[in-house]
Amino acid sequence: MKMRPLAVIGLLLVVLGIIALAVPSITYFTTERVADVGFFRIEVSRPHTIVFNPVVGVVALAVGIVLFLVGRRAG
Repeated sequence: MKMRPLAVIGLLLVVLGIIALAVPSITYFTTERVADVGFFRIEVSRPHTIVFNPVVGVVALAVGIVLFLVGRRAG
C-alpha cells in the first residue's frame, strides 16, 4: 500500500492536533548566571511556558482529517 503525500500530511496534522488538545502547555527552564565572583557562582533557573490555544488544536485536527481523507481517495 503506497501512502499519498496528502494522507501523510493529514495524519501528521491529526497527531499534532491531538497532542495540542491533550497538552495545553509546555514549560521548560533556562539557567542564567546572575553572579560570578571567584569560586562563587550564583545561577538562577527561570521557567518559560508555551501555551497552546485549543482552537489551533481543533483546526489542525479538522484539517488533518480532511487532508487524510482526500489523500486516500486521490489514489
